[in-house]
Amino acid sequence: MNDAKYIGLDVHQATVSAEVLDSNGKVVMKCVLETKAATILQFIHGLRGSLHVTFEEGTCAAWLHDLLKPYVDKC
Repeated sequence: MNDAKYIGLDVHQATVSAEVLDSNGKVVMKCVLETKAATILQFIHGLRGSLHVTFEEGTCAAWLHDLLKPYVDKC
């Protein structure tokens, strides 16, 4: 069984829209988070399996990359 999770993040100044897909491409979760490090990390820590995260290049991209890189398998 492949336990990979694919996480897409749409980052805005106040909120982050997140969607999580399983290895079959089925949406398993959608949520809106505060754009705060503690909130985003709490969300990531709540997921199990091999985590692959993607987000678009923007003003928060470097910060988000540095925040998530230690906690995910692929960023």
